[in-house]
Amino acid sequence: MKVFTLMGALIAFLAGLVVYFGIHHPLTLTALAITGIWLSGVRYIPHGRIGTVEKLWSNAGSLKDGAIIALHGEAGFQGEILRGGVHLNYFPWQYRIHKLPLVFVGEGQIGYVYARDGQPLPPTQTLGRTVDCNHFQDAQAFLANGGQRGRQRAILREGVFAINLALFVVITEDRVFEGSARDNKDTPYHVWQEQLAVIGGFRPVVIGDAGKEHGLGQALEKKGIEVQLPFNDTLGVVTVHDGHSIESGEIIAPEIPTNEERSHNYFQDPEMFLSLGGKRGKQLQVLTDGTFFINRWFATVEIKPKTLIPIGYVGVVVSYYGTRGVDVTGHSFRYGEQVEHNQRGVWRQALVPGKYALNPYALKVELVPTVNFVLRWITGQVEMHQYDKDLTSVELITADGYEPVMPLSLVLHIDYEKAPSVVQRFGDVKRLISQTLDPILTAYFRDVAQSSNMLDLLTKREEIQGRATQELGRRFKEFDINCVAVLIGRPHSKNEVKDGPEPIDQLFDQLRTRRLAQEQMATFAKQQEAAMQLKQLNEARAIADKQAELTQTKINIEVAENRGNAQLAEARGLAQRDVELAQGQSRSQELLGKGEASRTSQVGMAEAAVSLQKVKAFTDPKLYALSLVSDKLSHSTQPLVPERLFVMGGQNGKESPALGLLNQLLSLLVSEKAGLGLDSPKSAGEPAPKKEAA
Repeated sequence: MKVFTLMGALIAFLAGLVVYFGIHHPLTLTALAITGIWLSGVRYIPHGRIGTVEKLWSNAGSLKDGAIIALHGEAGFQGEILRGGVHLNYFPWQYRIHKLPLVFVGEGQIGYVYARDGQPLPPTQTLGRTVDCNHFQDAQAFLANGGQRGRQRAILREGVFAINLALFVVITEDRVFEGSARDNKDTPYHVWQEQLAVIGGFRPVVIGDAGKEHGLGQALEKKGIEVQLPFNDTLGVVTVHDGHSIESGEIIAPEIPTNEERSHNYFQDPEMFLSLGGKRGKQLQVLTDGTFFINRWFATVEIKPKTLIPIGYVGVVVSYYGTRGVDVTGHSFRYGEQVEHNQRGVWRQALVPGKYALNPYALKVELVPTVNFVLRWITGQVEMHQYDKDLTSVELITADGYEPVMPLSLVLHIDYEKAPSVVQRFGDVKRLISQTLDPILTAYFRDVAQSSNMLDLLTKREEIQGRATQELGRRFKEFDINCVAVLIGRPHSKNEVKDGPEPIDQLFDQLRTRRLAQEQMATFAKQQEAAMQLKQLNEARAIADKQAELTQTKINIEVAENRGNAQLAEARGLAQRDVELAQGQSRSQELLGKGEASRTSQVGMAEAAVSLQKVKAFTDPKLYALSLVSDKLSHSTQPLVPERLFVMGGQNGKESPALGLLNQLLSLLVSEKAGLGLDSPKSAGEPAPKKEAA
């Protein structure tokens, strides 16, 4: 009734003014009407805005103890707000209505809230705890339920909120909703907005390959910030900025055990995380693929790539977190300790090839190749694994004073079961190479060079490689490394020669000349062999051209040979026949001769007996012999006195008395050959007969 009475009085007063001054202009009348309504305490709030009430004075007094929002009618900003519509009794001499926009948070975005009033934060607390206040739309409930001033753990998701901006400041990606309470120019709201924009705090955390689709990269580019984040095969390392600190000596907060009923949902519920005993600092638990709406004031997230162990490698895990384990290598191994899984130290079991969501701040994975890999001691050449980027060609001094630079390559293999021992002994593969393999290999080849001539290094490379592989393999085995092969490249001089050829090139020229001579010798031998082959080919061609004639002659030869064989066989048959006949006749004659000899022997024996009687009769054998000579001469047909006498020789017409019987016989033989007719006496005047020619 008092309200309407007061309004009626104001209307009557304004009507009297109009009548008294005779005001008839429409605009003036409208202004007077609006002024009258305003003076009567009527306020209109558009439906797209809210009104915060500032009470200028009150019978309840002013706010106390540093409060900003009045909950019991005190003078100051009131806890309740005016929504869209007409509101009465807000007289201008007692109330000031601040029309403010509704808070809008875009789709897929996050809004951050700062409370100007509430209970103060304790020294160990960073953010205000979450209280039931209908997403900060009930300021009285926020203050009554123990809400704390400062930055809040709770966040706003997409939507439109009617928030009392006199109590709360809402920071979004596009705007800072400050309200009617004007803070000084040093308020950090816009600074916070820029900081959140840099880390992508207005967007959810996206882990995996969909980061740009959710706008994180676009949001950073929109702000002109060039930040390259790995969006594929990633994980999130969470650092919590509120709660109790971790224990002394620890570097990372342990993972909080959760269940279906009590879970902080991957750090998206800060109150539940802290109530379960979560501690501030880097968390052992990581975020895997997915989208997470995390308050960046409560926890920041670093996007890290997952640990990839490619095929041909194993991952040796060095854990910086966990309980102290028991060494499993024994007392003989004095290069550190190996422990079981989830204990602090070097894990005895290496990780096989695959992808792992491992926290890089809690675990370090050293990749150890388990396939053969090559290290090159060649200046300017580096393999893809980059283990040999600090290696250079080996400088040598030979026994004959040369100073070559020797490029070397080493093929190695590490047993996957020995990989933890290698990491434990050297720390990583690069230290193994730089602190062990490089000095051993360099010293070995310098020793070889000092006991060898330069020409030996050029011509006996295979032999040197074999010895080096065997000797270095024996040495490397002490460090759990297998040496597969040592390869030697072409040496060159250490210092360039400005005038004249390089000394090593001169040796190469000599070797080339020697090799060329050997090749020429081999070429000549091949040419000679080719000439012989050509000769044989020509002979074969000639034989082929005369093949028909050769065939016919060969047939004739075979026919003649067969005919000769037939005649030979026939002759042999005839000869055999004659031999058989002769043998038969000979046998017959032999038998006849034996019979005749037997008979003659008997007759001779008889005659011998008669002759013996005759000799006995003459009493003297000489007398018997003379008797026989006389008898033979008496019966001889040859005259005892020759009819003709042919005398040869003589001196001075006289006959030579020196001619003996031999000369006489020779004279007879000559006269007989001369045809002088000494055979028998003939009648005078009868010619002697001629001898026939033999």
